[in-house]
Amino acid sequence: MVGAFATAMTIRLLPEIRLVGVGTEAPAFRAIDLRTGRDASLAEYKGKVVLLNIWATWCQPCRVEMPSMERLSQRLAGTDFHILAVSIDVTDSSAVTAFARQLGVTFDILQDKSGKIQSTYQTTGVPENFVINRRGTIVKKTFATEWDSPVNEMLIRRLLDEH
Repeated sequence: MVGAFATAMTIRLLPEIRLVGVGTEAPAFRAIDLRTGRDASLAEYKGKVVLLNIWATWCQPCRVEMPSMERLSQRLAGTDFHILAVSIDVTDSSAVTAFARQLGVTFDILQDKSGKIQSTYQTTGVPENFVINRRGTIVKKTFATEWDSPVNEMLIRRLLDEH
């Protein structure tokens, strides 16, 4: 009985014990792609370099950060670099789409109304960002930043060069 209890507790607590951060495998997630209205997942970007941005429309730092993400996305257009911006807004998707349109972003906007991605990635707020290499490993975790800065662009280009 003690063994069964220990096994059950391990299974229940293991996700909370395993910290998500630099050097760990990026956890799988699902969200709605607002462009297509279909389910999307991280698995669809396997072999690509991904900037995963977890954000919300009510977040002022998110509003400040997104234009630099768009500039980086434009500079690296045509490469294996993709931005997945996952909104945790519980409101109707039209508000999220309107927000993205107002800022002029063209990268992938997803929505997770359940907020499950927050627990999966163990976030403490928004925005939180995870740079994921081609092998699916998190190589950078950060809060709001200037994504088109030379340092960040150099990091992404270096990751794109790795095969």
